Amino acid sequence: MSNPTVDQHNGVSSKTDLYQAHDYMLVDELLTEEQKLIRDSARAWVKKEVSPIIEDYAERAEFPSQLLKGLGEIGAFGPTIPEEYGGAGMDYTSYGLLMQELERGDSGIRSTASVQSSLVMFPIYKYGTEEQKKKYLPKLATGEMMGCFGLTEPNHGSNPGGMLSNIKDDGDHVILNGSKMWISNSPFADIAVVWAKDEEGKIRGMVVERGMEGLSTPTIHKKWSLRASATGELVFEDVRVPKANLFPDIRGLRGPLSCLSSARFGIAWGAIGAALDCYDTALRYSQERIQFEKPIGAFQLTQKKLAEMITEITKAQLLAWRLGVLKDEDRATPAQISMGKRNNVDMALQIAREARQILGGAGISGEYPIMRHMMNLESVITYEGTHDIHLLITGMDVTGFNAFK
Repeated sequence: MSNPTVDQHNGVSSKTDLYQAHDYMLVDELLTEEQKLIRDSARAWVKKEVSPIIEDYAERAEFPSQLLKGLGEIGAFGPTIPEEYGGAGMDYTSYGLLMQELERGDSGIRSTASVQSSLVMFPIYKYGTEEQKKKYLPKLATGEMMGCFGLTEPNHGSNPGGMLSNIKDDGDHVILNGSKMWISNSPFADIAVVWAKDEEGKIRGMVVERGMEGLSTPTIHKKWSLRASATGELVFEDVRVPKANLFPDIRGLRGPLSCLSSARFGIAWGAIGAALDCYDTALRYSQERIQFEKPIGAFQLTQKKLAEMITEITKAQLLAWRLGVLKDEDRATPAQISMGKRNNVDMALQIAREARQILGGAGISGEYPIMRHMMNLESVITYEGTHDIHLLITGMDVTGFNAFK
């Protein structure tokens, strides 16, 4: 992605993003001019704002919070939410292209946008009251307010239906107890969309606000993946949540799973961005690195790696584009989205590993983005449904048999 350069004005080492996009099968011809404009604007923003700083923030395991305002300005928060609530009113293909460009910069930055858009704004828009929509969505769209999504628990990841978090009736409020684990954005989030069981055992969704007594959001430290993303817990100790903050009409797992489908769609696109960055870096390196008196790109084994990489990227681009068309027509099934998420993240991880080999020892250096992408993708292949769980979702869809139990 970047080459180290020296700023002639102040002598400080900085990084110039040399990335060039790759479109082997001319998929751009399937996009509208507006979709390409949205994509290109996000790409320019990533080159200017993300690429020069991201390695330093990842090394320090710190989230670059100064990027939040810019993410709001390029429409990365709630891009598919109607304009009347502060969103950009984009189609889902445009949303996917946005996520692709953000993850080309860093998976953690895309995660921040994905959580805000698909896991916070989407459920408030789809399941919230008109009052909730007007109160939260416009501020979430600009980044003035940030949110997180509380579903996964310490002992219930792939089986969210086993959650222990619960609410009990208390007049105009409910009393919330329990905890959530591996929650992106939780350390700094202003609100959390939380899912918990009521006294009848039915899963309910609600908005919990920072400052409510009994809510804490401890940060998870010592991560080797998504280091430039803030990850934490949500801990509820007799938190009094007004009943006005509950989503009124949604019950059961259908609510949170619909949010996950939206997020998985974005991941299917985002992973392509990480793969493209690794491929672009490896291709350029292969053309410049001389061994045995010629560029390593002139050797058959290097060409094999690069040819297979661009082939897999191209297949993933076509899969994501088709998912976008189906999503825009409201025809994309959760199982189809699962296939896209599983295939494209696995593809990106394999390409990161191959690109690392092409760079040799340089591949583990922070002067190049490959090892950072590889470590990030080890999380992406697990969150929003693990690699194996998505395989079983496809298996159940084609056979009709549930292998989860």
